[in-house]
Amino acid sequence: MMLRMGSPAPSIKVEDWLRGEPLANFHSGKVYIVEFWATWCELCAAEMLDLMRLQEKYKDGGLEVVAVAANEDAPTAVEARTKLDAWLTEKCPQLNYRIAFDHTGEMNKLWREPSFSAGIPTSFVVHRDGHIAFIGHPGQLDEILPKVLSGSWRTSDKAKAADTERIARSEPMAREQALKQPIDDRFWAAVKLEDWKTALWAIEEGIALMPDDINFRLAHAHLLLHKIQDMWTGLPVIGQLVRDAIDKNSEDWMVSALDQLFHPANDHSRLPPAERFAMGKELSEHILALNPPQGDSPKYRSYPAVARYYHDNGNNDRAIELVELTLKSLEGPEPIPDDLKEHLLPDLLQALANYRGGKVCYGALCAAPQNKLPGGAKARPGEKNT
Repeated sequence: MMLRMGSPAPSIKVEDWLRGEPLANFHSGKVYIVEFWATWCELCAAEMLDLMRLQEKYKDGGLEVVAVAANEDAPTAVEARTKLDAWLTEKCPQLNYRIAFDHTGEMNKLWREPSFSAGIPTSFVVHRDGHIAFIGHPGQLDEILPKVLSGSWRTSDKAKAADTERIARSEPMAREQALKQPIDDRFWAAVKLEDWKTALWAIEEGIALMPDDINFRLAHAHLLLHKIQDMWTGLPVIGQLVRDAIDKNSEDWMVSALDQLFHPANDHSRLPPAERFAMGKELSEHILALNPPQGDSPKYRSYPAVARYYHDNGNNDRAIELVELTLKSLEGPEPIPDDLKEHLLPDLLQALANYRGGKVCYGALCAAPQNKLPGGAKARPGEKNT
C-alpha cells in the first residue's frame, strides 16, 4: 500500500534505542518528525544538527523528533551499533531527541519503500491524529513544520499539490532504485573484500542499465583511477564524466568530477598532470561561471573543491580568495544555520591555514597549518552524498 500524505503512520519497529526513551506508539496530540539518516551521509549529519534546533524551538508546541538509523554501513548489527554510538558521542554530545537503530530493514520496508523514498535524509512528519502530514527532504521543514503544528498544512491546496508532485517524481526513482539494489549489493560486498575487479564488473553492469546514473559513473571513475589505477582505461572515463558534467551544467556533477581529480582523500600521483590540470581548469571555470562570486548562491558546496584545484595548480592566492569567499558567504544575505556552519568551519579554516601557511581564526575557532589538506568526511568509493 502506498504511503502518502493522509495515510496512517506506520509502526515504529526498531532493534534498539541509542538515545532518548523508547517510543512504542505515537501519542495523540503530539507532532513527530521521523528522520531516516546514516553516519556515512555527510548531508544527513548537517541536517541532524538542524533537527536539534527544530526540537528546541517547537518542543512547547508538542514536537518530538525521532531519528532512525536504518542504513548503517557495517557487516553486522553489533558493528553498526558500535559505530553509530561512537559517532553520536563524538558529533552530537548535546543531542536533544531520540535515536532509533534498525539493522533488519524492517523500518525501510514500513516507511521508505511504500512512500517511494529512495534517498536519505528523508523526513516524515506525523500529525497529531497519527496520520502522515509530510514526506520529503528535511530542508523543507522550516517552511512546513509551523503549518503542520498549527493544523493548516494538510488541508491546504499547496500540501496536496506538493504530495502529488512528490509521488510523480519519486515513484520512477524508487523503481529505479529497486533495479539498482542488486548491483549495489554486489558492488559493496566486493568493496568490503577489496575485490576491485568484481566491484568494477558490478558497476559496469549498472552503467549498462542506467548510463546516466551519477553514483555509478563516479564509482566507475573512482575504481579505475584510484583503486585499480588503470590510467589507460580510466582517463577516457573521467574525461567523459567531465564533459557530461559540463554539458548538463550541473554544479553537483562538476564538483563530483573535480573531487575525483583533486580531493585529498584520493591518490592522484599516477594521473598525468597535463590532463588532470586541464580537466580541473575546465571544471573550475564552469563552476565559477555557474555560481559566480558576486552571486547569492551557496558557496560551501563547490568553492572548497575549486580552491583545491587552484592550490594544486600553484595559484595559491586564488585558492585563499575562494575559501575566504566561502567563509564570507556563511554570513551572507541568507546566512546558513549555526549548526551547519559549525559543521563546515573546521575544514574551511584548516584549508585556509594550509594555503596561507599560518594560523587562522574565525571567532573562537582557530586552525594551524598541517601537511595534509583536510578531506572532510570521506565518502564511500564513488558515492555522492544525497
